[in-house]
Amino acid sequence: MVEPLFQVSVRCHHCDVVFQTSRVRPSFKKASGTDTDFCVHYKDINPDFYVVRICPHCGFAGTENSKDRLTPAQKNAFREKIADHWTYKDYGGERTWEDALYAYKLSLVTAQTVNDKGRITAGLLHHIAWLYRYRNDEAQEARFLQHALDEYTRAFETEAGEMNNARLMYLMGELNRRLKQYNQAVKWFSRVVNDKRIMDAGMIRACREQWAVTRENVLADSVVLEPETQELT
Repeated sequence: MVEPLFQVSVRCHHCDVVFQTSRVRPSFKKASGTDTDFCVHYKDINPDFYVVRICPHCGFAGTENSKDRLTPAQKNAFREKIADHWTYKDYGGERTWEDALYAYKLSLVTAQTVNDKGRITAGLLHHIAWLYRYRNDEAQEARFLQHALDEYTRAFETEAGEMNNARLMYLMGELNRRLKQYNQAVKWFSRVVNDKRIMDAGMIRACREQWAVTRENVLADSVVLEPETQELT
């Protein structure tokens, strides 16, 4: 019988030791739905639980997209913050929700310590919000959605040339909408729709759809939009 998890070898970017971590076989990745901020819900095993790889020897945690080369100063910063206080722990096997939350939070601290890019920390914060969504913890979900939104905004201002700007602007609009910051939501949706340089038809359509949802939210919550956000062109 084929097991849902398989092992891969990863070399730690901090201590250079090779360790084993688990991934979910593609045949076991069965989605039951996707939210409008790209959060995927799975029928059985959740592959998002295994995105973060944790070195059992020093505690360096990251994803495939994390910084893969550390300067001596970054290694020293990580050693002082985490490695010097770490005792051997192996997260290479099956993970619970609690294990996944710990992994993402450790990866977040790692990214902040080595000064990884804003889009990396934003993605980690967003995934933490999704973990709380799986547990229907609305307060913690909202808290981390706001942190993610702040980081996405910073990344947009400093790293825009490295990302899909239409997708990022849509995402900032959608997170604002979920946080009931409707005026800001509409401003981001409008920027995608009205920017003639953006050719991403899928994101333009998504922004129009979520602007319509935002209008329904505004009516339901009895909110008054600013005049310049009343209509999409």
